[in-house]
Amino acid sequence: MAVHIVEDDPGVSDSLLMFLQGMGLVAYTYPDAESFFEADPPQPDDTIIVDLLLPGISGAGVIRWLQELKEPPRVIAISAQSQSAIEKQIRGISGVEILRKPLSSELISQIV
Repeated sequence: MAVHIVEDDPGVSDSLLMFLQGMGLVAYTYPDAESFFEADPPQPDDTIIVDLLLPGISGAGVIRWLQELKEPPRVIAISAQSQSAIEKQIRGISGVEILRKPLSSELISQIV
């Protein structure tokens, strides 16, 4: 199992990467959806942590792409936006866990 972090804020992605690696997990970071799409597709037992507000292709676009895979991985969306903005972006998307920024290490360790 690997964790893929699609996050444009280097501080957030680096912190998540270091924390997850400290837990003994294999983790990768991508600064945008396009670089994530260029990598090997995730495996069904992987977890994807994706920021909803990405430059270029949105986090919701990433989630929709993932859900079209034959065996989609687990998806956790993260955002610092208001609840109404989050709901607007993920309208019509099901099976996604949402975490609000700022993220805590306790919350990440429980959910991953």
